This record gives sequence, structure tokens and C-alpha cells, in this order.
Amino acid sequence: MTVTLSCHCGATKIALPAQPTHAKSCNCSFCQRTGAVWAYYKPDELTFLSKERDVTYSQSGLNIHHFCGTCGMHTWGDSPDWASMYNADGTPKNGDANAMPTARIYGVNLNLVDDLDWSAVTVEKMDGRSNW
Repeated sequence: MTVTLSCHCGATKIALPAQPTHAKSCNCSFCQRTGAVWAYYKPDELTFLSKERDVTYSQSGLNIHHFCGTCGMHTWGDSPDWASMYNADGTPKNGDANAMPTARIYGVNLNLVDDLDWSAVTVEKMDGRSNW
């Protein structure tokens, strides 16, 4: 079953391959302000149905946040796959504190999915404010 994310005005629409079962909520200085709950997918797993008004913001140049340029909703993000190299507490999985992932990952804001079955989603709290 395909699940579709849509910004408030409908200018951005993204098809997810299925109902997500896992997501993350981060308290970093950016995510806490936007209130997003993120489900992560490999870039080839998402289908962008429309994003003609897509605008971006990046403080670091590494994590790219996407918004609808019309209604302002925080729709998705494109970042290094941090989870491939670091544990949830910020410690490196391979012991190298300078490890940099080479793969990218897309995060989608589940708060923009109408009729999402939240009872089927386990949301992990991430302490981004303290760990990165």
C-alpha cells in the first residue's frame, strides 16, 4: 500500500513505499522548532509526485531541509546516513569519532501524511541537542 505525504497546499507530494513502522523525533535546535517526526528511506525508495515549489535550507551544507515555498511546510530532508556510522547516543559505531558516511538518506515528515496509522509507528526519541 502506497502512503502519500502532502504539504498543506498540495504543491509537494511524495509517495512512500508503505506505511512506516519506525520513525525518529529529534530535539536538536532545528527539528524541535519544526516539530517533524522523521521516517527514513533510501533515495530510490521515494517517488516525488510533485515538488515544483520546493525550497531548501542548510546550516551546514550536509543536511538539506526541504520546504514548500508556498505554504512553508517542512516536507523532507536529504542528509548523510548518520545512522550508518553513529549510534543513537552519538557515539561512533566503528570507534572513529571523525567518521563521515558516504551514503545519503532521505527523511520525510510523517506529520504531513493524512490518515497515518500512528499506532503502527514506533517513534524513537533522539537527543540531537546533546549528541551532535
